[in-house]
Amino acid sequence: MGSVDDTAAPAPLRILVITTGLKLGGAEQQIAALARAFLALGNEVAVLSLTQGHEIDLPAAIPVTELDMRKTPLSMLAAQRKARLLVRQWRPDVIHAHMVHANLFARVLARTGRMPPVICSAHSAREGGRLRALAYRVTDRWCALTTHVSDAGRMAMVASGAVPDERVIVMPNGIDTSRFHPDQASREQARRDLGLGPDDVLVLNVGRLVPEKDQAMLIEAFAEVCRDLPKTRLMIAGDGPLRDELAQQVARHGLNHVVLLAGARSDIPELLRAADVFVLSSRIEGMPLVVGEALASGLPVVATAAAGVSELAGDTATLTPTGNPQALASALRNAIAALPGTETERDRRRQRIVGHFDVNGVARQWLAHYRSLRKQP
Repeated sequence: MGSVDDTAAPAPLRILVITTGLKLGGAEQQIAALARAFLALGNEVAVLSLTQGHEIDLPAAIPVTELDMRKTPLSMLAAQRKARLLVRQWRPDVIHAHMVHANLFARVLARTGRMPPVICSAHSAREGGRLRALAYRVTDRWCALTTHVSDAGRMAMVASGAVPDERVIVMPNGIDTSRFHPDQASREQARRDLGLGPDDVLVLNVGRLVPEKDQAMLIEAFAEVCRDLPKTRLMIAGDGPLRDELAQQVARHGLNHVVLLAGARSDIPELLRAADVFVLSSRIEGMPLVVGEALASGLPVVATAAAGVSELAGDTATLTPTGNPQALASALRNAIAALPGTETERDRRRQRIVGHFDVNGVARQWLAHYRSLRKQP
């Protein structure tokens, strides 16, 4: 009888991802990045979305099921039936849910019959109020593992009573460093496409136009910056319910010639290469992917100290208090004054992400967790 080869590659896994939705957003982009990495490592992935609408880029090899679930008992029961049928037909080895609604949905699903291990991942430092914390706590034992993308977010969940300390771990976001990297030729082309001159300084913000991202505070800060530095431009890439309100704020400050609300964009890697400084103005985060993407692109980063930022950036970014436009303006002025910076500084920022948060390494950590949970009785 031949000996067992302990060095053989582990068997591929079938991973069912359950997500609240597939609109553009940090958690959704992380789902896509991990899915691509899982496929590249020889595994199979299927995605189940509670809602309709598909804006993120997923590989064609990944089947996507959209439930179009409504907030009514009948719709939720119908969605659970469809999900159980999908599990029976596709036979996943593990179910990995992301974001609060999908996490609670997956936990209920786990109680309805024989199911593979269920993992629930939270992405925001503020998952919701008391009712959501209670729902998390009541259903905690229905999943095998709860994770958060940052230690600050993990501690917030524990403090709210949503999960016992010993039942939640930190699993960071992964950055696709093959997509986000410095490229001088790409930078020059992107700046030409944006109509930027050699003396123009582009400050870039990426995020949904919602109160948590606090672009209103960023615009206040930028109004101070451009008074002293008239060649500075601000682009805010993203869309959301505050677009009209922010446009009115830009107009009130007389900034229409230097501030662009660019809407949702599919060319974020190119925009990051075109930019000179990246700025994050958020009040609330979990672990902001775009900060990691900016650092992987070599950009100087000025960011508010929202949850997860310092864990991601270490000492490679300048952090300011949340909700403080004067502090943000001062940090932006200092970052612009230090341009163009050195290649050593650029490489140090990139290596922070490559060394700690590359998506392939994070995907391998997830696969190890999946296999460990499958072995548990």
